[in-house]
Amino acid sequence: MTAAIGVRTRRRTSARYGATAFLAIVGFATLFPGVVAPGDPLAVDVSQRLLPPSFDYPFGTDELGRDQLSRVVHGAQTSLSTALLALVLAFGLSILIGLLAGYLGGLVDRVLMAGVDVLLALPSLLISLLIVSGLGAGPVKLAVAIGIASVPAFARVTRAEVLRVSSQTFVEAAGGYGLPRHRILTRHVLPHAKGPITALAALELASMVLAVSALSFLGYGTRPPDPEWGNMIAAGRDHFATAWWLTVLPGAVLAGVVLALHRIGRALGLSEVGLV
Repeated sequence: MTAAIGVRTRRRTSARYGATAFLAIVGFATLFPGVVAPGDPLAVDVSQRLLPPSFDYPFGTDELGRDQLSRVVHGAQTSLSTALLALVLAFGLSILIGLLAGYLGGLVDRVLMAGVDVLLALPSLLISLLIVSGLGAGPVKLAVAIGIASVPAFARVTRAEVLRVSSQTFVEAAGGYGLPRHRILTRHVLPHAKGPITALAALELASMVLAVSALSFLGYGTRPPDPEWGNMIAAGRDHFATAWWLTVLPGAVLAGVVLALHRIGRALGLSEVGLV
């Protein structure tokens, strides 16, 4: 039994290191795209159209002769920055809702959680689609839609953690000393409730990256010719039979990022319960 647990622990550790290394590479490519892929992602050269992966073009070229590696690398900036903006928005709103509901309780808790329950009853991607349909296309509007749709999950976890921490003796003692509520929330409650929320943030970021690409695939994100993983996959499907690399390689990078973020999120969650 002990040996089996040790093997599983080593596998989890290896997977975590591998996911971290992969995300570090993607992060470097996102911050310094010109170093990884110096080619112009918008440069058209029809004489080089639909070339398969090679030494000169590791990800091949598209129907207009554009370098796919450059487009994937530069597209990472749009996909990841949109997802991060959505995460910041969702995180900020949910922290506010969860803190108020969990600490104040009573009518405030019932009203806020009723709204959260309504949103939880609908798939988050559907909510995002409804919001972005009203706001219009564009990466910022897409981030707002995805961020709002992700608030319920964060708010529920935040509320649960606030309720747990608020029942601790040191929080009651802080109230007994006459500290104002906002000081208790920011200095005592939130710092001790951040662990599970941070783990959820990594998991939700993976879902947000996928949602950004899914909605961009449908035409609600960055407009062509600007590269973004979702619209690149959508553009490549018309040539899938003869140029598989147009969809498979951007899709593989997208899948790798989502799985790596999910692995990091699971590792953070397991560490919170003492399993890693």
